[in-house]
Amino acid sequence: MPSLGPMEWILILLVLILLFGAKKLPDTAKALGQSLRLFKKETTKLNDEDAAAPAPAPAPVTVQQPSLPPAGPSVEDRLRTLEEENARLRATAPAQAPKDQGTA
Repeated sequence: MPSLGPMEWILILLVLILLFGAKKLPDTAKALGQSLRLFKKETTKLNDEDAAAPAPAPAPVTVQQPSLPPAGPSVEDRLRTLEEENARLRATAPAQAPKDQGTA
């Protein structure tokens, strides 16, 4: 990128004088300087705080075990109960069949 020569600087200053006026230009430059100083002070303060503060140690992770339901019958007991109920239903199913099936 080419650097600005003396003619470009003079042109920029003339445009600034035309925009802000000769009386307001010093006030504008003063406000700009104060803003830059404040910005620089805040950024150095942030950098100092980051350097001074050690990185916090990660908090230990605690995993809560889900509460288990009260102990009930085991899987084998439930399976046995279902098989017995299935056998009972099969035994009673032919007795409950409708008697009209043979006449249709």
